[in-house]
Amino acid sequence: MAQPSPLANILPGLLRQLGLAENVAGWRAVSEWPAVAGARIARHTRAVGFRDGTLHVEVEGSAWMHELGFLRRELVRNLNRHLGEDVVRDARFTPAGTRPRDGSGGSLR
Repeated sequence: MAQPSPLANILPGLLRQLGLAENVAGWRAVSEWPAVAGARIARHTRAVGFRDGTLHVEVEGSAWMHELGFLRRELVRNLNRHLGEDVVRDARFTPAGTRPRDGSGGSLR
């Protein structure tokens, strides 16, 4: 009888088959946002969700939203490099406290 395969060997293929691999990697981007964004940016932002290739980030104030708009491409590139795959296609910055609470914006923490 063959030995059972470790879950770590089976899970990535299963997630791909179910079409969930991108979402799992996207949620890694949410949890690892502070490390990728850096301490300065992380103090004024909080990644709150991932849906359809877009990372959703709450931002402290309009000045930070404006600044992050200029850094968007670089942040997306750094996230994908950190994740080891091109999962995040865009980042959406919204003022803190304005996101929907009913789940209509995707599965948010």
